[in-house]
Amino acid sequence: MDYTRSPPRTPRGGGGGEGGGGGGGGEEEVGIVYGKWVELPEDVMASILKRVGAIDILANVERVCKTWRNICKEPSMWKSIDMRDSGDIWDMDYDIVKICRRAVDRSSGALLHISIEYFGTDDLLLYIADRSTQLKSLRLVFCQNISDEGLIAAAAKMPSLEELDLSYCSFSKAALEKIGHCCPLLRSFKLNTTGYRYPCIECDEEAIAVAESMPGLRHLQMFGNKLTNQGLQAILDACPSLESLDLRRCFNVILEGKMERRCSEHIKDLRRPFDLTDDYPFDSRDPNIFWSDEEDYPYRFSDIDFMSDDDNYYEFSDGSNFTEVYDIEDGWLF
Repeated sequence: MDYTRSPPRTPRGGGGGEGGGGGGGGEEEVGIVYGKWVELPEDVMASILKRVGAIDILANVERVCKTWRNICKEPSMWKSIDMRDSGDIWDMDYDIVKICRRAVDRSSGALLHISIEYFGTDDLLLYIADRSTQLKSLRLVFCQNISDEGLIAAAAKMPSLEELDLSYCSFSKAALEKIGHCCPLLRSFKLNTTGYRYPCIECDEEAIAVAESMPGLRHLQMFGNKLTNQGLQAILDACPSLESLDLRRCFNVILEGKMERRCSEHIKDLRRPFDLTDDYPFDSRDPNIFWSDEEDYPYRFSDIDFMSDDDNYYEFSDGSNFTEVYDIEDGWLF
């Protein structure tokens, strides 16, 4: 259905069209269909409109008719705001930030869940926090314009937060720790990033931040993280209620021996570093090298190819470099 145009009304009167009195039958039939939509109970209509999405509701749906507009103004329509399906935010006819703020205003303080991708900023996050003291779920993905200071200031105003997703963002250990201390009810945390094997970089700061500030976690996803077994050990020691743990693409984690047994025995839903990523919602490939799930090396390379007298660059056995493996315009070359 095209929500950008008002549905036709049932024509008044007999309406003599071409060929006599039966000319208005088609319009009357469409009008009857529209009438059936209007006659739906408001709670049923509200349930249907919620599935349209915040952007379409504010930009199109509420303009269809007075009945729909009144429904769209109800705070109960805005307990959950999903701004993910917004297309190309850099090529829009409207201000996506203003749309988001208006949606938050419509909630009248009843907002429980909100999801934002790409366009998050410190100002917007604080705007949400100031007006959503009951917020339970916050999803910020690819929001590189949110700073440590902005996140910390907002977290201090979200004491009821239970679910947090900060995937593909960039926050310090101190900021993550502050979140944990400000949000004692936190039960689910996602801190996903792009996982790659080379160059091998080990970093347990984020894992330690989780261990030191989020003891009540039950669900943790750290896809592509650089943590090691030491960081994993800290999480397992500090989070006894952990039920699900996603470590896919965490190539510094070695699950074997005692660590393997502990994870298998205490974690109901365990995703290991080399498990398949078919159900992962983002592109899980390394942007620089195309890795194989079945092999320990990128296609066409081996340990010998990575050996060099100069540690500052990789020397390949056939004398090639990365430009011969990947072309920006043409894609992967095999």
